[in-house]
Amino acid sequence: MANDIMLWVIYDISDDKTRNRVAKTCKDKGLYRVQKSAFLGTLNRNQLDELKIICDDLIDSEADSVYIFPMCEDDFKKVRLLGQAFDKKLVSAEVLAKFF
Repeated sequence: MANDIMLWVIYDISDDKTRNRVAKTCKDKGLYRVQKSAFLGTLNRNQLDELKIICDDLIDSEADSVYIFPMCEDDFKKVRLLGQAFDKKLVSAEVLAKFF
């Protein structure tokens, strides 16, 4: 687990089919959905590289955006969530406890 990287994946993809494929890829990699277009979790370096390659292959680079924000644990602890932060229909208390 020492080589795992905490990260956020946030995307803006106009095509429903492509957006669903990116979401499925994030879920398949073990990330947790926290908003309709935002995932949070930990991956190892190989999984992160695979995620980047798959997302890059799926999206239209002229129209879509995928942001992958790796964070070290110290920086992750400094994250402040304001307002609703997470979609409560998507996030369980277990997921929140895991990360905060």
